[in-house]
Amino acid sequence: MWRLDECREKALHGMDPRGLVLGTRPGEVRCVKFSPDDQMAAVCAGNRVLVLDVQSRTARAELEGHQGPVTAAEFCAWQAHVVVSGSEDRSFKVWDCRTGALMHSSAVLTASPLLSLFTDGESQQLVAGGAEGQLCIFSLVEGHHYRHVTRVDLRKETESFYARRPGESGLDRGDGVDVALPVLSLARCDLPPGLGPGHGWTSCVWVGSSAGLFILNLASFELEAALHYKDFLNLSIQVAGSCAVMSSRGKAFCLLASMFGNEVAGLELDPAALVRSQQHPHLGTQLSVLPSSGVSPTSPLYFGVAEATRVKPASHQQAATQSSLRDQPLVFHSRVRSSGYTAAPHVTMFSPKTNVRSGCKRPSRRRSTHTCQQCPSDSPPPTQLRRRLAVAQGPVAVRCVQFSGDGRWLACGLADHLSLVFDAHLTGAPAVFSGHDGAVSALGWSHDARWLLSASLDGTLRVWSARSREPALCLGTDVFPEPVHHAQFYYLDSFVLVSSGPEFQLLRHHLDTRKDEIKRYKQRSRCTRVFRLPTTGAAEITGLSAANEFYSHLVLAASRSRTVEVFDLNAGRSAAVIQGVHSRPPHQICQNQVSEVGPAHRL
Repeated sequence: MWRLDECREKALHGMDPRGLVLGTRPGEVRCVKFSPDDQMAAVCAGNRVLVLDVQSRTARAELEGHQGPVTAAEFCAWQAHVVVSGSEDRSFKVWDCRTGALMHSSAVLTASPLLSLFTDGESQQLVAGGAEGQLCIFSLVEGHHYRHVTRVDLRKETESFYARRPGESGLDRGDGVDVALPVLSLARCDLPPGLGPGHGWTSCVWVGSSAGLFILNLASFELEAALHYKDFLNLSIQVAGSCAVMSSRGKAFCLLASMFGNEVAGLELDPAALVRSQQHPHLGTQLSVLPSSGVSPTSPLYFGVAEATRVKPASHQQAATQSSLRDQPLVFHSRVRSSGYTAAPHVTMFSPKTNVRSGCKRPSRRRSTHTCQQCPSDSPPPTQLRRRLAVAQGPVAVRCVQFSGDGRWLACGLADHLSLVFDAHLTGAPAVFSGHDGAVSALGWSHDARWLLSASLDGTLRVWSARSREPALCLGTDVFPEPVHHAQFYYLDSFVLVSSGPEFQLLRHHLDTRKDEIKRYKQRSRCTRVFRLPTTGAAEITGLSAANEFYSHLVLAASRSRTVEVFDLNAGRSAAVIQGVHSRPPHQICQNQVSEVGPAHRL
């Protein structure tokens, strides 16, 4: 052990510095780590870990159990007596250095040896880096039992990082040679607040590799910045064999050792400036859900605006005629056979049954007593279960749920072809909406909560009157050749937005629940397709999102190609494509909208 102050003074006086010998002949040492309080040191020697007391120069514990040489050790940031060790046997172990007991032993994590470890005190997570560029993150929170959080492929994440930033170069060397990205070191990254999403910054970690340095966000598990050695012409080391990073006072210092020579290079970095220069992708134009201009006459949304301006009040003569026809009885003599008074009553044709459940009482028509309560923005998310409700007698899956905009009603779509509407308190019998021949895949409330929209895997789309529980509009497979996975009202109920296959459609509707006694089977509601647009690459849409609480021109679509595409319906085209948003196809998008009880927040 070397005391730097004493070594510096001896060097200034021309004397040779001397260190303190803590142990002799421990074997081949691959890693040495100090504890957070600098009272202990973990020495990785062979297949064991020696925990040395710095003051007494004695060994406190000898930790054995790995099947291969130990390559990394890390003290827990919030528990100094806990040591985590990683080995070439591709696993990590958690030890209690006070007693030498093994607390946890992981399974084989990767196909290559583990090279580095890091524990984050804020998120209480463990990050393990492998030789093939894999990062495995585990939760060390008490009660989580060392749960595996996620796995990050450094190469794939780097490709996704540069795919979101057109015009910037990545790891392609131009000669077709793959650049290896072994995780040589992990270190804490200190960043000032205000750079990340929102106004604060989450925990980040420096990832040192043979080809460059990366900043990984431990909340989103995405790269926030990347720096490649080959981009600096005056740097003599292009491929590093070892790497060490330290942050201090807003700066980061990196020490590199060459893989092919006896060269060492030091780098001084400004992580805040690095993240700020690479934070926002260059989309060309700024996108916002709030429109900055009016609707263009060539926009598909112009039909909704034009329809609203064409509404004319009925003349007095027409109103009087309709009133006289509506109030005047058809027959005044009760004994006339042709009047139909003595005949059997008419039967409604093609009307779905809504009383399919026995014992269900008709919900009261009085106004709901549910009141919205404001949740402070600084309060933590809810963790306690308030109420549990079984929506069906048997094992029926709930496919989708949707709250109305005023927060009074909750609609549930079931796999047994039914849709249920509960009061927000989940009390009383629900209203039953039946008519689909397949599982309900999507639900959507109108802005005024008068209409409920449901889509099913049978290829149909229905619009229901929330008050009478009768279908006002039904669209079948002739309109949607493929199953509908998402449907919602859009542009303050001016349109219906539907995704079917690799495209989404914009439908203009007219809802009318009046009955025609002559043509009872014919629905009076109408629906016309206004616009349709496919995704880039014709990938199937798995999630769709658009604001309906206010006028917005943007529509977000997630597809099976693991992309999120932003469409501008005012221009009628795609505005941006974000590649590789997840390791698997995303299935839902949720964006913040206006709240009646407080400001909107991210979801």
